[in-house]
Amino acid sequence: MVDLVDRVRELLPSVRADLEDLVRIESVWADPARRDEVRRSAEAVSKLLAAAGFGDVRIVSEGGAPAVIAHHPAPPGAPTVLLYAHHDVQPEGDRAQWNSPPFEPTERDGRLYGRGTADDKAGIATHLAAFRAHGGNPPVGVTVFVEGEEESGSPSLGALLAAHSDALAADVIVIADSENWSTDIPSLTVSLRGLADCVVEVATLDHGLHSGLWGGVVPDALTALVRLLASLHDDDGNVAVDGLHEGLAADVDYPAGRVRAESGLLDGVREIGSGSVVQRLWAKPAITVIGIDTTPIAASSNTLIPRARAKVSMRVAPGGDARAHLAALTRHLEAHAPWGAHVTVTPGDVGQPYAIDAAGPVYDAARAAFRKAWGRDPIDMGMGGSIPFIAEFANAYPDARILVTGVEDPGTQAHSINESLHLGVLERAAIAEALLLESLGGEAGR
Repeated sequence: MVDLVDRVRELLPSVRADLEDLVRIESVWADPARRDEVRRSAEAVSKLLAAAGFGDVRIVSEGGAPAVIAHHPAPPGAPTVLLYAHHDVQPEGDRAQWNSPPFEPTERDGRLYGRGTADDKAGIATHLAAFRAHGGNPPVGVTVFVEGEEESGSPSLGALLAAHSDALAADVIVIADSENWSTDIPSLTVSLRGLADCVVEVATLDHGLHSGLWGGVVPDALTALVRLLASLHDDDGNVAVDGLHEGLAADVDYPAGRVRAESGLLDGVREIGSGSVVQRLWAKPAITVIGIDTTPIAASSNTLIPRARAKVSMRVAPGGDARAHLAALTRHLEAHAPWGAHVTVTPGDVGQPYAIDAAGPVYDAARAAFRKAWGRDPIDMGMGGSIPFIAEFANAYPDARILVTGVEDPGTQAHSINESLHLGVLERAAIAEALLLESLGGEAGR
């Protein structure tokens, strides 16, 4: 009998070929011009799952992007495992900044470059490899759920969970959309920050004015907006909004040199905030200005700008409530308007943080699978980013055990230019998932 680890390794070339085919599909749901590509991506995923041996494969939509649900029934007495990934990807940004075409997968130095190679089409590849390794007949029930709008905030996920609750019900949920501590050390993600954002508009005039005639007497909206945004942090870079929650992070060393190397901090630029790195990344709120609408430089004139606006994004520490935090941010913006400027805050997306109690036989089985696949114990780590749909899964299936895994590493550059997948990480992640399915078919998963 072929060893399960060897079987995964034998399958990886074909799995990689399937992954590369998926990466070539420009499945950017955020771009209306490419929504047909997202539909084509869903069709490609459904065909791969059917070919892998899933007898029940459906493309579904509840007013949003197409998702794929595939089901293989559980043997008598065995649990059902839901394997999650998403087939939509972030926009590629400026293609000229990529070292190779963003939708043409290209290998360099053991990494596969391209948009979606890691986030999260590699999650689909991991699930395919694990299922194929069992010859399409694992010792557990397997449902694969591949979403199509995660990168747009999963707006129709709640409707999908409600409409297909029976089809998606599971004892264990594996969400392959997170990061590992390094290319050599795996991780189980046990906490994630939530997300809330808004657009703040500042108005000081009912029309533009000649800056020479009125400058120095009448405030312009852009200067007022800049001063308002500056009030969101103190001089050390800590968030200065009252009423936000702060938790405690695991005692994990994250040295300053690693921060600088992985983040790309320029020489002379210092870190912001106080507390340990992991405390600031995983357990404290963060606020970032992610966009500003005003007159572009090329169209500028000597005019006092009457209105300007910015999009503000906030990360919410586990234990906090994202809606309450958005209300606190709104109060701060309204109360700190300089010079009596008119401030209008329009709320945006909200996603709740989540923390996992990673104790019990399912998590023991996962750690054992990681140990065999990686040769190292996994680290329980927090995630500074947000995956708001995890809280929705937890609410929909409160008795299920949720495992957050992934095929990314600190060098992946997800959402950025030159996104890449470490091919060794893909292999180890696929082996770990195949071993986990095997283990959950025994007493540990019952």
